[in-house]
Amino acid sequence: MKKILIFCIPALMFATSCKDLDEYDNLNPKAATTVPGVSLVSNAQRVLANTVNTPDYNINPFRFYVQHWAATTYPDESQFIIETRSVNRYFWDPLYRDVLSDLNEGKKVITADAVLDPKVKANQLAAVEVLEVYAWSVLVNTFGDVPYTEALNADNVLPKFDDDAAIYADLVTRLDKAIGMFDASAAGLGTGDLYYNGNVANWIKFANSLKLRLGMNYADVDPGKSKTMVEAAAPNVFTSNTDNAKITYLAALPNRNQLYESLVQSGRADFVGTTTLVDPMIATNDPRLPIYFKPVAGSTNFKGGTAGAPNSATNNSIPGAALENPTLPGMLLTYSEVEFLLAEAIERGYAVSGTASEHYNAGVTASILEWGGTATEATAYLAQPSVAYATAAGDWKQKIGFQKWISLYSQPTQAWTEWKRLDAPNLVKPAAAISEIPLRLPYPTTEANLNTTNYKAASAAIGGDVVTSRIFWDKL
Repeated sequence: MKKILIFCIPALMFATSCKDLDEYDNLNPKAATTVPGVSLVSNAQRVLANTVNTPDYNINPFRFYVQHWAATTYPDESQFIIETRSVNRYFWDPLYRDVLSDLNEGKKVITADAVLDPKVKANQLAAVEVLEVYAWSVLVNTFGDVPYTEALNADNVLPKFDDDAAIYADLVTRLDKAIGMFDASAAGLGTGDLYYNGNVANWIKFANSLKLRLGMNYADVDPGKSKTMVEAAAPNVFTSNTDNAKITYLAALPNRNQLYESLVQSGRADFVGTTTLVDPMIATNDPRLPIYFKPVAGSTNFKGGTAGAPNSATNNSIPGAALENPTLPGMLLTYSEVEFLLAEAIERGYAVSGTASEHYNAGVTASILEWGGTATEATAYLAQPSVAYATAAGDWKQKIGFQKWISLYSQPTQAWTEWKRLDAPNLVKPAAAISEIPLRLPYPTTEANLNTTNYKAASAAIGGDVVTSRIFWDKL
């Protein structure tokens, strides 16, 4: 049944219908069937986008960790209580079980396709490799050491955990290989590609932009490697919002944006903005404020709630109408993020064209435009002394980090990763929190209970399976 459902996914995502299952009644039930490789990739793309962006706090609590949102009725996750609802397991499982497993199988099917044009096959395999690198990097950024070299093997249900730095090094090698495999003159994944509809030129930009992201993650632990990666990637990264790596959702089940499911379909009001985010947006007349949030009920004013505490949805600003759109795209990597990374690279002395101020301005502008604002609004916003790069408070890391934090509003996983890396803005843990703001998620209890020997070794290697243990690149 799973294979049939996965086969239907690309059609569902592109508003066409799957064949009536009755048509398959006459098939020999003992005959071997194969799920198309691209169908497996499509499913992986969907689950990956859902997992890193979902507002479901049973899976993804990172909007609370970076204090974009506060809770109303259920503040556990905003107080960093993780095990009650097994948040760590429900983030870990889909990345291994659905994303990486399907990509691994899809790669096998594509490789075995004897009639597929060699250049098309190379493009498809390169795209799969980029997605795998993305997914593995998310796992490392979230947990640290994870099963890698022995993972995805049905014959080994107790895989060892690999060193996070060693995994990253291999991911860089794999990403470079994938970039070299692409040929923009040939077709790619076709209409089954939920991010770029088979556009290989966009995949090349995505791969290089991902290399830029990973390269900057090395900046504090291996500046030389970081510089080499960033300078190599920079000429081929995103240059406008049209390049964004994103999934476009549909208005109908089961492929609506999960924000819609949580904010509208649920009939609940579980989230409000925090004072941490709302107050500075008010102070700077940020044009994104009325897009990110709604005014307080019955008012024209905006008000943030308290991070880590139960808040009233009627007395605070709840998420904005834009987030209630079932077709709102789910972002994987954006032009805005790329521009902030380039601004940082220049401040670190890397040989990248332009100035830090130019890239900072471009990053802010791209974010405002992405959310439906105008270039005029962006110019006025950037003209304020508290926003302008030359006069905004703090050093370059604080200036860039603060604006990137605002721009990553609906990309919670990456917002948390960037906050850990840049330590900006200066977030204060909630008074009711049971720990410091998590720097990682603990391993799922299933690993501790079933893969005990390897779990204990991994825990010892990272300094303890606690939220304050740091990922290898998080040194400053």
